Amino acid sequence: MKILMLTPYLPYPPSSGGQIRSYNLIKNLAAKHEITLFSLIKNDSEQQYISELTKYCAKVRIFRRASHPWTLKNIFQTGFSLYPFLVVRNLSNEEKKAVTEELEQNTYDLIHAETFYVMPHLPRVSIPVILVDQTIEFQVYQHFAESVHHPLWKLLKPLLYLDVLKIKFWELKFWRKANKVVAVSEADKEKMLSLVKNLDVGVVPNGAGEDLMSVWWQRKPEKRPTIFFQANYDWLQNVEAAENLANHVFPLIKKAVPEAQCWIVGQKAAEKVGFLASKDLKIVNLDNSDIEGVINAYRRASVFVAPLEGPGGTRLKILAAMAAGVPVVSSRVGIEGVAARDGREVLVADNWEKMAHQTTLLLKDKKLYQKIATAARKLVEKEYSYQSAALKLDKIYQEVANAQK
Repeated sequence: MKILMLTPYLPYPPSSGGQIRSYNLIKNLAAKHEITLFSLIKNDSEQQYISELTKYCAKVRIFRRASHPWTLKNIFQTGFSLYPFLVVRNLSNEEKKAVTEELEQNTYDLIHAETFYVMPHLPRVSIPVILVDQTIEFQVYQHFAESVHHPLWKLLKPLLYLDVLKIKFWELKFWRKANKVVAVSEADKEKMLSLVKNLDVGVVPNGAGEDLMSVWWQRKPEKRPTIFFQANYDWLQNVEAAENLANHVFPLIKKAVPEAQCWIVGQKAAEKVGFLASKDLKIVNLDNSDIEGVINAYRRASVFVAPLEGPGGTRLKILAAMAAGVPVVSSRVGIEGVAARDGREVLVADNWEKMAHQTTLLLKDKKLYQKIATAARKLVEKEYSYQSAALKLDKIYQEVANAQK
């Protein structure tokens, strides 16, 4: 089957959640489908990664978007556009023109749009369209608008809420426009159906990448008990989680386990959360291409603590920890979408005191530590491999394409 796939990022290197998902699915789908990939990039340096994707794609085309979202051009255009900021910052007129030309010159069986905000690049087409939303975006930005504390953001709250309404309007509009929508969890599917009745929604879960699956046999934890959180800090909910860990959870762990240390690891860590660094809290900044740095953190840390408050699909970072053999302590919203049971594959906490207590238990009880780590690994092997996810997506491809014949 010939697939035209649109992504808002180049799916390599697999350093952010979206990149990990898209790259691994493309790898596993390539044997059965001919994929043409259109992606947005922020910097010309990303061109070096195209060769990794042409191993699996018949053609890869890239288009520039602003390196930094908060440009005067993006802000001005958002103010005078019906589109929200999220769409404006990911909109490329060059890509829009190229997609139209590609569809005029070549025949495709299916269009795969990864995230609703790439949909404006598509012209009116008769080809069936699958829209994958890795999270329900308006909920993420609504949570941000509701929880802002900075005086400047508080002044801008009315504009933030207006933008959330615009995101919701277009997100739901593009769901309706697609032939089928794909969610990453049953929880997201139910939410989508509550917002748009009779919407055709399938589920293709996230998975743990192969690199993290292999860490299980390479674990060399630090001698000091090491609490960590790994993420891409371009995302608002990850910054919030890092602040929660540094300000609310780790100080309580430190009281119970004085020798404990904390790592906050990931892309843009120094820029976005560097101010959180202290004697026992280390900020580990990673380049987008530093896959080994990500693996090393999972290899050496003791417990993955996820004080997430914002909604957001299925957390790849948590699946990665489970795959790597690092026990997870998470907020309830953080584990939403993952079929892990409290006390079996994960420990869940509803407040910061309990989160610190659960983490301390894992550090002190070796039997509990091993029990959680082993059960979580088995769950990932059974339910969250990208081979099984690709099979589910392939089934959806066949279903939607055949429905149009």
